[in-house]
Amino acid sequence: MTRTEVLQQLLDARHSCRGFLPQPLPRETIERILGLAQKGASWCNAQPWQVHVLSADATEQARNALLQHVETEAADPDIAFPEAYVGVYSDRRRECAWRLYGAVGVARGDRVASAVQARENFRFFGAPHVAIVSSEAKLGTYGAVDCGAFVSNFMLGAQSMGVATIAQAALAAYSPFWHERLGLGADRKVVCGISFGLEDPAHPANAFRTDRAGLTEVMNWVD
Repeated sequence: MTRTEVLQQLLDARHSCRGFLPQPLPRETIERILGLAQKGASWCNAQPWQVHVLSADATEQARNALLQHVETEAADPDIAFPEAYVGVYSDRRRECAWRLYGAVGVARGDRVASAVQARENFRFFGAPHVAIVSSEAKLGTYGAVDCGAFVSNFMLGAQSMGVATIAQAALAAYSPFWHERLGLGADRKVVCGISFGLEDPAHPANAFRTDRAGLTEVMNWVD
C-alpha cells in the first residue's frame, strides 16, 4: 500500500464519534497521538497551541461540573462563533443534524429530544478523555488557524492508532469554565475540545456519516 493509499484510508475511516466505550487509554498511547499532532505546520513555526489532556478521573469530574455549569450559565466563547450559516453552509449544517437525529431516533420537530442529544456534547459523548486546545491570544485568527491544523493531525494520528475522536466547538462555548478549571490566563483563548477514546460500535450515533462536497463545488481553477 502506498503512503497516499494509507492516508486515504485514514481519512475515509475517521469520523466524529458520538458514543465511546468507558475504558481509559494508556498514557503512552495519548502521548504518542500528541507527538504525531505536534508535527503540524504553523505560521513561522510559532506552535501557538497548548493542550490540557484530562485523565479518566479528571474527565469524569469535569463532565459532572460542566453539566451543572451549562444549566445556569450562558455561553461565552473566547472566539466568536459564526455570525450566521447561510446558503449551502446552512444546508450542510442542517443535513448533518438530521442524519444524526435520524440515527438516534429523534423525530423532526422534537425539541426536547434534540436538546437531550445536544446535551451529550457536555458529557463528552461518554468519552474517557477530553483535551482542551487553547491558543496564544495575541496571535489572533492565525493562532486559531494553526490550532486547527494541530487538531486535524491529532484526529488523524488517533485514527491511525485505533482511537476515535470528535472535535467540539461546543466545549469552547463555555470558555470561562475551562479558564477557571484549568488555570488558563487571559493570554490564552480556548479554541475547541477534543473528546477521545475507544469507539462504541453499538452506539446508534456512530452509524451515520456526513458527505463531502465534490471538487467542482470548492475548487476554482485559474489559468
